[in-house]
Amino acid sequence: MTVRPGFTGSPLDRADRLRDDPAAFDTALADPRARLLRLDGIDPVLDDAGRLCWTTLADRQAGGALLLLGLHDGAPRFAELRYDMPEAPTRSHSIFPLLDRMPASEAASYAGARSLIDWHLRHRFCARCGSADTPIFRAGWGRRCADCGAEHYPRVDPVVIMLAVHGDSVLVARQPRFPAGRYSALAGFVEPGESVEEAVIREIGEETGVAVRDVRYVASQPWPFPSTLMIACVATADATAITLDTTELEDALWVDRAGVAAAMAHADGAPFLPPPPFAIAHSLFRWWLDETAF
Repeated sequence: MTVRPGFTGSPLDRADRLRDDPAAFDTALADPRARLLRLDGIDPVLDDAGRLCWTTLADRQAGGALLLLGLHDGAPRFAELRYDMPEAPTRSHSIFPLLDRMPASEAASYAGARSLIDWHLRHRFCARCGSADTPIFRAGWGRRCADCGAEHYPRVDPVVIMLAVHGDSVLVARQPRFPAGRYSALAGFVEPGESVEEAVIREIGEETGVAVRDVRYVASQPWPFPSTLMIACVATADATAITLDTTELEDALWVDRAGVAAAMAHADGAPFLPPPPFAIAHSLFRWWLDETAF
Protein backbone atom coordinates (compact mmCIF):
# COMPACT_ATOMS: atom_id res chain seq x y z
CA MET A 1 0.00 0.00 0.00
CA THR A 2 1.20 3.52 -0.84
CA VAL A 3 0.68 5.66 2.26
CA ARG A 4 -0.51 9.20 1.57
CA PRO A 5 -0.96 10.84 4.96
CA GLY A 6 -2.90 14.02 5.56
CA PHE A 7 -1.16 17.39 5.26
CA THR A 8 0.95 16.12 2.35
CA GLY A 9 0.75 16.76 -1.39
CA SER A 10 0.69 20.57 -1.50
CA PRO A 11 0.84 21.89 -5.09
CA LEU A 12 3.06 24.78 -4.00
CA ASP A 13 6.63 25.02 -5.23
CA ARG A 14 8.43 26.22 -2.08
CA ALA A 15 10.71 28.36 -4.27
CA ASP A 16 13.70 28.32 -1.94
CA ARG A 17 15.69 29.97 -4.75
CA LEU A 18 13.74 33.19 -4.16
CA ARG A 19 14.31 33.39 -0.42
CA ASP A 20 17.87 34.71 -0.58
CA ASP A 21 17.22 37.00 -3.52
CA PRO A 22 15.65 40.29 -2.35
CA ALA A 23 15.17 41.47 -5.93
CA ALA A 24 13.30 38.28 -6.83
CA PHE A 25 11.16 38.65 -3.70
CA ASP A 26 10.29 42.23 -4.70
CA THR A 27 9.37 40.96 -8.16
CA ALA A 28 7.09 38.37 -6.60
CA LEU A 29 5.41 41.09 -4.52
CA ALA A 30 4.79 43.12 -7.67
CA ASP A 31 3.46 40.17 -9.68
CA PRO A 32 -0.22 40.85 -10.52
CA ARG A 33 -0.91 37.12 -10.09
CA ALA A 34 0.28 37.15 -6.48
CA ARG A 35 -2.30 36.03 -3.95
CA LEU A 36 -2.66 36.25 -0.18
CA LEU A 37 -4.07 33.41 1.92
CA ARG A 38 -7.29 34.38 3.66
CA LEU A 39 -7.32 33.55 7.35
CA ASP A 40 -9.76 33.96 10.19
CA GLY A 41 -7.26 34.54 12.96
CA ILE A 42 -5.03 31.51 12.41
CA ASP A 43 -7.75 29.29 10.87
CA PRO A 44 -8.33 28.99 7.11
CA VAL A 45 -11.22 30.56 5.22
CA LEU A 46 -12.73 27.95 2.88
CA ASP A 47 -15.01 28.06 -0.13
CA ASP A 48 -18.00 25.76 -0.61
CA ALA A 49 -15.73 22.99 -1.93
CA GLY A 50 -13.50 23.11 1.14
CA ARG A 51 -10.66 24.82 -0.71
CA LEU A 52 -8.52 27.64 0.59
CA CYS A 53 -9.59 31.15 -0.29
CA TRP A 54 -7.04 33.60 -1.65
CA THR A 55 -7.23 37.35 -2.16
CA THR A 56 -4.99 40.04 -3.62
CA LEU A 57 -2.06 41.59 -1.78
CA ALA A 58 -4.03 44.83 -1.68
CA ASP A 59 -6.08 43.27 1.12
CA ARG A 60 -3.10 42.96 3.46
CA GLN A 61 -3.41 44.88 6.71
CA ALA A 62 -1.18 47.77 7.71
CA GLY A 63 1.81 46.58 9.67
CA GLY A 64 1.55 42.97 8.50
CA ALA A 65 4.55 41.11 7.10
CA LEU A 66 4.26 38.97 3.99
CA LEU A 67 5.68 35.45 4.11
CA LEU A 68 6.34 33.72 0.80
CA LEU A 69 4.69 30.29 0.88
CA GLY A 70 5.80 29.42 -2.65
CA LEU A 71 4.57 29.44 -6.21
CA HIS A 72 1.47 27.86 -7.72
CA ASP A 73 1.77 27.49 -11.50
CA GLY A 74 4.41 30.21 -11.29
CA ALA A 75 2.20 32.64 -9.36
CA PRO A 76 3.40 33.75 -5.90
CA ARG A 77 1.40 32.75 -2.83
CA PHE A 78 1.79 34.58 0.46
CA ALA A 79 0.56 34.45 4.04
CA GLU A 80 0.39 37.48 6.30
CA LEU A 81 1.99 37.66 9.71
CA ARG A 82 0.38 40.10 12.13
CA TYR A 83 1.66 40.41 15.64
CA ASP A 84 -1.84 40.96 17.00
CA MET A 85 -2.62 37.35 16.06
CA PRO A 86 -2.96 35.05 19.06
CA GLU A 87 -0.50 32.18 19.23
CA ALA A 88 -2.14 29.12 17.71
CA PRO A 89 -3.36 26.68 20.35
CA THR A 90 -2.02 23.13 20.21
CA ARG A 91 -5.62 22.01 19.79
CA SER A 92 -8.45 24.11 18.41
CA HIS A 93 -12.16 23.37 18.53
CA SER A 94 -12.60 25.42 15.35
CA ILE A 95 -9.96 23.87 13.08
CA PHE A 96 -10.83 20.17 13.07
CA PRO A 97 -14.28 20.51 11.43
CA LEU A 98 -12.59 22.62 8.74
CA LEU A 99 -9.94 19.97 8.15
CA ASP A 100 -12.68 17.38 7.61
CA ARG A 101 -13.86 19.48 4.66
CA MET A 102 -10.49 20.14 3.04
CA PRO A 103 -8.84 18.13 0.26
CA ALA A 104 -5.47 16.77 1.44
CA SER A 105 -3.48 19.02 -0.90
CA GLU A 106 -5.26 22.12 0.41
CA ALA A 107 -4.69 21.07 4.00
CA ALA A 108 -1.00 20.61 3.18
CA SER A 109 -0.66 24.17 1.91
CA TYR A 110 -2.49 25.49 4.95
CA ALA A 111 -0.34 23.43 7.32
CA GLY A 112 2.81 25.07 6.01
CA ALA A 113 1.35 28.54 6.38
CA ARG A 114 0.01 27.90 9.87
CA SER A 115 3.27 26.46 11.16
CA LEU A 116 5.32 29.30 9.67
CA ILE A 117 3.09 32.01 11.15
CA ASP A 118 3.02 30.28 14.50
CA TRP A 119 6.83 29.97 14.55
CA HIS A 120 7.18 33.72 14.07
CA LEU A 121 4.69 34.45 16.84
CA ARG A 122 6.63 32.21 19.23
CA HIS A 123 10.12 33.38 18.26
CA ARG A 124 10.12 37.15 18.30
CA PHE A 125 13.04 37.30 20.74
CA CYS A 126 16.59 36.24 19.97
CA ALA A 127 17.38 32.90 21.60
CA ARG A 128 21.05 33.91 21.95
CA CYS A 129 20.90 37.38 23.51
CA GLY A 130 17.21 37.98 24.23
CA SER A 131 16.86 41.00 21.96
CA ALA A 132 13.41 41.88 20.68
CA ASP A 133 14.92 43.39 17.51
CA THR A 134 14.77 40.35 15.21
CA PRO A 135 13.62 41.45 11.75
CA ILE A 136 12.35 38.88 9.27
CA PHE A 137 14.53 37.90 6.32
CA ARG A 138 14.69 35.14 3.67
CA ALA A 139 11.19 36.01 2.41
CA GLY A 140 9.72 35.10 5.78
CA TRP A 141 11.78 31.96 6.42
CA GLY A 142 14.12 33.35 9.05
CA ARG A 143 14.76 36.03 11.65
CA ARG A 144 18.08 37.80 12.17
CA CYS A 145 18.97 39.48 15.45
CA ALA A 146 19.95 43.10 14.90
CA ASP A 147 22.00 43.12 18.11
CA CYS A 148 24.13 39.96 18.03
CA GLY A 149 23.65 38.85 14.41
CA ALA A 150 22.28 35.38 15.28
CA GLU A 151 20.08 33.85 12.60
CA HIS A 152 17.06 31.74 13.50
CA TYR A 153 15.09 29.46 11.19
CA PRO A 154 11.78 27.60 11.51
CA ARG A 155 12.17 24.19 13.08
CA VAL A 156 10.01 21.10 13.46
CA ASP A 157 9.92 18.70 16.41
CA PRO A 158 10.20 14.99 15.52
CA VAL A 159 7.49 12.78 17.03
CA VAL A 160 7.26 9.01 16.69
CA ILE A 161 3.80 7.49 16.32
CA MET A 162 3.62 3.73 16.27
CA LEU A 163 1.73 0.48 16.46
CA ALA A 164 3.05 -2.36 18.58
CA VAL A 165 2.08 -5.59 16.82
CA HIS A 166 1.60 -8.96 18.48
CA GLY A 167 0.43 -11.70 16.15
CA ASP A 168 -2.80 -10.44 14.56
CA SER A 169 -3.37 -7.61 17.05
CA VAL A 170 -2.14 -4.06 17.57
CA LEU A 171 -1.86 -1.94 20.70
CA VAL A 172 -4.09 1.16 20.78
CA ALA A 173 -4.51 3.78 23.48
CA ARG A 174 -6.45 6.89 24.41
CA GLN A 175 -5.66 10.11 26.21
CA PRO A 176 -8.23 11.78 28.47
CA ARG A 177 -8.67 14.69 26.04
CA PHE A 178 -9.75 12.39 23.17
CA PRO A 179 -13.42 12.35 22.14
CA ALA A 180 -15.41 9.59 23.81
CA GLY A 181 -14.50 6.18 22.44
CA ARG A 182 -11.52 7.33 20.35
CA TYR A 183 -8.31 5.32 20.44
CA SER A 184 -5.17 5.92 18.44
CA ALA A 185 -1.59 4.80 18.02
CA LEU A 186 0.93 5.59 20.74
CA ALA A 187 3.10 8.64 20.17
CA GLY A 188 5.84 10.69 21.78
CA PHE A 189 8.60 13.20 21.12
CA VAL A 190 12.05 12.04 20.07
CA GLU A 191 14.50 13.12 22.76
CA PRO A 192 17.98 14.61 22.21
CA GLY A 193 20.58 11.97 21.48
CA GLU A 194 17.97 9.39 20.48
CA SER A 195 17.25 7.62 17.20
CA VAL A 196 13.76 7.10 15.84
CA GLU A 197 13.98 3.38 16.61
CA GLU A 198 15.10 4.05 20.18
CA ALA A 199 12.28 6.56 20.68
CA VAL A 200 9.67 4.02 19.51
CA ILE A 201 10.97 1.38 21.92
CA ARG A 202 11.23 3.84 24.82
CA GLU A 203 7.82 5.47 24.34
CA ILE A 204 5.90 2.19 24.07
CA GLY A 205 7.74 0.86 27.11
CA GLU A 206 7.21 4.00 29.19
CA GLU A 207 3.51 4.38 28.41
CA THR A 208 2.35 0.77 28.41
CA GLY A 209 5.19 -1.40 29.78
CA VAL A 210 5.22 -3.39 26.53
CA ALA A 211 8.70 -4.28 25.22
CA VAL A 212 9.09 -4.11 21.43
CA ARG A 213 11.77 -4.82 18.83
CA ASP A 214 12.25 -4.78 15.06
CA VAL A 215 11.06 -1.21 14.52
CA ARG A 216 10.05 -0.46 10.92
CA TYR A 217 9.41 2.93 9.35
CA VAL A 218 6.13 3.38 7.46
CA ALA A 219 5.59 7.05 6.56
CA SER A 220 5.81 10.61 7.87
CA GLN A 221 3.49 13.59 8.11
CA PRO A 222 3.79 17.27 9.01
CA TRP A 223 1.44 18.11 11.87
CA PRO A 224 0.90 21.86 12.30
CA PHE A 225 -0.22 21.89 15.94
CA PRO A 226 2.09 23.67 16.29
CA SER A 227 4.91 22.26 14.14
CA THR A 228 5.92 18.62 14.37
CA LEU A 229 6.99 15.87 12.01
CA MET A 230 5.07 12.69 12.78
CA ILE A 231 7.17 9.59 12.01
CA ALA A 232 4.95 6.52 11.73
CA CYS A 233 6.41 3.11 12.59
CA VAL A 234 5.44 -0.41 13.56
CA ALA A 235 7.29 -2.65 16.01
CA THR A 236 6.99 -6.26 17.15
CA ALA A 237 5.94 -7.13 20.71
CA ASP A 238 6.71 -10.52 22.26
CA ALA A 239 4.19 -10.20 25.11
CA THR A 240 0.88 -8.41 25.69
CA ALA A 241 0.84 -7.53 29.39
CA ILE A 242 0.10 -3.80 29.86
CA THR A 243 1.33 -1.58 32.69
CA LEU A 244 -0.38 1.73 31.99
CA ASP A 245 1.26 5.11 32.64
CA THR A 246 -1.83 6.95 33.85
CA THR A 247 -0.08 10.32 33.74
CA GLU A 248 -0.06 9.97 29.93
CA LEU A 249 -2.90 7.61 29.05
CA GLU A 250 -6.43 6.84 30.15
CA ASP A 251 -6.54 3.35 28.66
CA ALA A 252 -4.72 0.97 26.31
CA LEU A 253 -5.85 -2.32 24.80
CA TRP A 254 -4.99 -4.89 22.16
CA VAL A 255 -7.34 -5.03 19.17
CA ASP A 256 -7.31 -7.74 16.53
CA ARG A 257 -7.44 -7.15 12.81
CA ALA A 258 -11.21 -7.64 12.59
CA GLY A 259 -11.71 -5.07 15.34
CA VAL A 260 -9.46 -2.51 13.65
CA ALA A 261 -11.26 -3.08 10.33
CA ALA A 262 -14.62 -2.56 12.06
CA ALA A 263 -13.35 0.64 13.68
CA MET A 264 -12.05 2.03 10.39
CA ALA A 265 -15.41 1.24 8.78
CA HIS A 266 -17.26 2.90 11.70
CA ALA A 267 -19.24 -0.33 11.99
CA ASP A 268 -21.78 -0.86 14.75
CA GLY A 269 -20.15 -2.52 17.73
CA ALA A 270 -16.61 -1.55 16.70
CA PRO A 271 -14.20 -1.60 19.67
CA PHE A 272 -13.10 2.01 19.23
CA LEU A 273 -13.57 5.22 17.27
CA PRO A 274 -10.64 5.69 14.87
CA PRO A 275 -8.55 8.85 14.40
CA PRO A 276 -9.75 11.28 11.70
CA PRO A 277 -8.53 10.72 8.13
CA PHE A 278 -6.17 13.71 8.19
CA ALA A 279 -4.19 12.20 11.09
CA ILE A 280 -1.31 9.87 10.23
CA ALA A 281 -2.57 7.39 12.83
CA HIS A 282 -5.51 6.79 10.49
CA SER A 283 -3.10 6.11 7.62
CA LEU A 284 -1.06 3.82 9.87
CA PHE A 285 -4.10 1.72 10.77
CA ARG A 286 -5.06 1.53 7.10
CA TRP A 287 -1.51 0.52 6.13
CA TRP A 288 -1.45 -2.22 8.78
CA LEU A 289 -4.80 -3.62 7.64
CA ASP A 290 -3.61 -3.79 4.03
CA GLU A 291 -0.21 -5.16 5.03
CA THR A 292 -1.72 -7.97 7.05
CA ALA A 293 -4.36 -8.83 4.46
CA PHE A 294 -1.91 -11.01 2.52
